[in-house]
Amino acid sequence: MLVSYKWLQDYVDVAEVTPQEIAEKMTRGGIEIDFIHQLNQGVSGVVVGYVEECRQHPNADKLNLCQVNIGEEEPVQIVCGAANVARGQYVAVAKVGAVLPGNFKIKKAKLRGEVSQGMICSLQELGIDQKLIQKEYADGIYVFQGEVEVGSDALAALNLDDQVLELDLTPNRSDCLNMLGVAYEIAALYDKRVKLPVVELATNEERAEDYVSVAVEAKEDNPYYGATIIKDVKVGPSPLWLQTRLMAAGIRPISNVVDVTNYVLLEYGQPLHAFDYDRFGSKEVVVRRAHDQEEIITLDDQKRTLASDHLVITNGKEPVAIAGIMGGASSEVSESTTTILLEAAYFDPATIRKASRDLGLRSDASARFEKGVDPNRVREAGKRAAALIAELAGGTIVSGVVEQDELVHQPAVITLEMNRLNERLGMNITIAEVKTFMDRLGFAYEEAEQQLRVTAPSRRLDLQIEEDLMEEVARLFGYDHIPTTLPTGATTQGALTPYQQKRRLVRRVLEQAGLSQVITYSLTSPEKAQGFATEKEAHAVKLAMPMSEDRSTMRTSLVPHLFDVISYNLNRKNQHVHIYEIGSIFLSEEKQLSSQPQEREMLAGALTGLWHEHVWQGEKKAVDFFVVKGLLEALSAELGLAEHIRFEQAKKPGMHPGRTAVIKLNEEEIGFLGQVHPTVQKEKDLKETYVYQLDLQALLTFETAPMVYEPLPRFPAMVRDIALVVPTERTAGELEEVITQAGGDLLKKVYLFDLYQGEHMEPGKKSLAFSLTYLDPERTLTDEDVTSVHDRVIAELEQVGAKLRGSQ
Repeated sequence: MLVSYKWLQDYVDVAEVTPQEIAEKMTRGGIEIDFIHQLNQGVSGVVVGYVEECRQHPNADKLNLCQVNIGEEEPVQIVCGAANVARGQYVAVAKVGAVLPGNFKIKKAKLRGEVSQGMICSLQELGIDQKLIQKEYADGIYVFQGEVEVGSDALAALNLDDQVLELDLTPNRSDCLNMLGVAYEIAALYDKRVKLPVVELATNEERAEDYVSVAVEAKEDNPYYGATIIKDVKVGPSPLWLQTRLMAAGIRPISNVVDVTNYVLLEYGQPLHAFDYDRFGSKEVVVRRAHDQEEIITLDDQKRTLASDHLVITNGKEPVAIAGIMGGASSEVSESTTTILLEAAYFDPATIRKASRDLGLRSDASARFEKGVDPNRVREAGKRAAALIAELAGGTIVSGVVEQDELVHQPAVITLEMNRLNERLGMNITIAEVKTFMDRLGFAYEEAEQQLRVTAPSRRLDLQIEEDLMEEVARLFGYDHIPTTLPTGATTQGALTPYQQKRRLVRRVLEQAGLSQVITYSLTSPEKAQGFATEKEAHAVKLAMPMSEDRSTMRTSLVPHLFDVISYNLNRKNQHVHIYEIGSIFLSEEKQLSSQPQEREMLAGALTGLWHEHVWQGEKKAVDFFVVKGLLEALSAELGLAEHIRFEQAKKPGMHPGRTAVIKLNEEEIGFLGQVHPTVQKEKDLKETYVYQLDLQALLTFETAPMVYEPLPRFPAMVRDIALVVPTERTAGELEEVITQAGGDLLKKVYLFDLYQGEHMEPGKKSLAFSLTYLDPERTLTDEDVTSVHDRVIAELEQVGAKLRGSQ
């Protein structure tokens, strides 16, 4: 909202207060002032001049020689290239020595052999935005209407000596979307009185009912509609004072009739609309819901297709306006208009908001209707506009207003308890002080025992509960005057929970390994929700009102959206992608959701391309199953879970049958890893890709023994290597588990260092070679000590079908 300082003084006396002081006071009072616009952008030396003579330049077809009276002893000669300059005009003249915006200084010059002593200015040259200038002056100099004192300050005549406050309003303070609302606010802050406009309405003896009838079919959407007839108007330019006030507020002047409706919109906050009565199409106004696919061409010459929940103003047959948003081109006021049908109405905010959003059409009117206008100002604003149109356009107001009125406003009555007020504010304000604040705000109230029953005015629709009144008291008392107190009670130092610490450790481990974190949507499509789901017996959760089909279901796995991330990178020539995500999945045990779904935090990752590349050494390592397995083993080791994590070969939908494993925490399956099935890779247009997904919640909540650091051993270790021949289906993990259990406390480390299959090996068999490290931290082991344990290990291996390679 842009508020002219000079215009504001029509309603509240702030002559002794500067705009800067007002801005500071309002900001401290809860309404932030973003900026103070100086309409005079450093301009000086511009006066009103009178063109006494204008003739063509002798040496240029498109230049004119003008003799201009600027209030000095002799007229000055000015060379002007504007097409609309002519004898007898009052114009804005920048004298020699004047300064225009951008520090442009006017000097005496010679143009095509003729002296030019100044410049006749356009509005753009005086710093007014092009979009705010009337069409007739957009490409030429500005010409004053009527006589203006020659030599007087042109900036004052054009209101460019004004300052404009730019209010940054929160949605609840729609009462300040108009000049009167801002005046009430400033009057309360400075303890002054508001001067309301005096409306004097002169009507003829005719009756408006003879000109028009009003019928409202959608009464809930439009509880009040009033139509006023103004005849014998003469549409033309508005007077200068009206034009400059509109431009200061950021609105381009159009014509006297339209400008009045915009002026009252800014003054009262009540949108109005003027129809050309003769082009309206009938003598009846019918307000109804639009028909599906019904069309209207609006004032911006755009064809709009309407829906059945949009409200329209019709002539009984076809729409002539979209209610509360924009009028139609068919009934637009033009220079030929002689009779005005003036609309003043109250529309339901939700209806206007939905239509504005659906149509992608937002106007000054819809912005106010959406937030709610003062229901008690609708008629008053209509009368004010009718009186101004009659005054400025020479019209005659037909007696009476044709109305459909079912508007009932019940003001909010709020009880303010003094004890609660002082407890909330931490102060000791008396009831007498609060009564003073209510008087300054213009709120009616009744006093009881240490409480006030306050009736909120209709202009303040934001006042509904006791806390709203507490805020009003605090604003006027001054937030700066509220005493500062320290919190009481015991304080504790903030820290991460164990779960948060472990989650941060997970991120650090993966990022140190070279993975990048990504964040994808929690909403997905039904097709993606079916793939890679953690639990097949669980059901996906569907949204009641999804934005689109692609975002209609809560995800049951993180993996499908990781494919999208990889595909996005591959399409942009990033061939080596290593990513992970920590996020929630959502599952329900029932098809028809009647309770909250289960939310579970998961860890997932996807890798493709090269894992590392040493160009100088000529080494390349592509991502494979064991790269991903190694990552997860390193992660489990950091979390202290290495002894509890096992990997078992498995088959899962969407995964390669020979390169997939499930991950178990003790005996509980918590995830999987492996290569994506080649058919899925082809569908997704991916290269060889490996993924994993873990139940992070189960991983991080598993209780582990506290970490204990041990000193480096003082005694040497002994290493024994064994090569075992086993059936091909036997896994190294199973053998490692047998070795670990048989080795007891002396066996500190088991390491698989070789796998052999092929020539010289019996069909259906393979050779696995392990390195076993024995150590006693308290003494030096002898060969006998190690041999006895080692023989026990071999015996246990033979029990599960493993034989030492080379033995008979």
